[in-house]
Amino acid sequence: MDKLIYTAGSGAKHILEKQATASNNLANVTTTGFRAQIDSFRAVPIVGEGLPTRAFVVNATVGSDFSSGPLQMTGRDLDVAVKGKGWLAVQMADGSEAYTRAGALQMNENGLLQSAQGHTIAGDGGPISVPPEVSVSIGGDGTISTIATTTKPGAPTVLGRLKLVNPPEADMVRGEDGLFRLKDGSAAQADPNVVVAGGALEGSNVSPIDSMVTMIALARSFDLQMSLMKNAENNAAKATQILALN
Repeated sequence: MDKLIYTAGSGAKHILEKQATASNNLANVTTTGFRAQIDSFRAVPIVGEGLPTRAFVVNATVGSDFSSGPLQMTGRDLDVAVKGKGWLAVQMADGSEAYTRAGALQMNENGLLQSAQGHTIAGDGGPISVPPEVSVSIGGDGTISTIATTTKPGAPTVLGRLKLVNPPEADMVRGEDGLFRLKDGSAAQADPNVVVAGGALEGSNVSPIDSMVTMIALARSFDLQMSLMKNAENNAAKATQILALN
């Protein structure tokens, strides 16, 4: 009975946490470049005096699904999607580096290339600044070229190259801002093998059907945990009655 209470109580708590994760995934089913979150749990016995008759549930794995999402052609010059493995590097305000798959790029009032969240896009040689009155094109290797729109078209001008990285997925962790970083806080090296597609965006890799089924299954599991706790309460009441007769 003691073990049942610990297992059911902690199980119900973590089911609620997993339900929140599933809800967050479902809410981001249309978010560009979003990576689904994954939770996994296991039962752990409580070690102490006496026999190990109690157990509780803990997070065994909290990670992300790094599979690619679908490519959506937009035709917008500043949209870019990473094809296969790889990440776009962005510079944070504190000088550190973070990584994203959301390639809806934009320019600020000074022509500095930024992400949709306002983070500076990192280039192989530093931030990339786009001059006014030009059309922009992004090559498959991340090279950014421009052609003037106010004069007779000439040879394209290369402004720089996006910093594209592909660190081991096991070394990456998601931050509270939704961006990924290396666990040790270092900056990843540029990988020339990462390929991008200009004029396209990568959709979320969350499956709305799988997320809905997961939420239904979690709701049923939560009801089961509540039933087990009710059974434990009834068992305790019956045991109290038997002891009272003695």
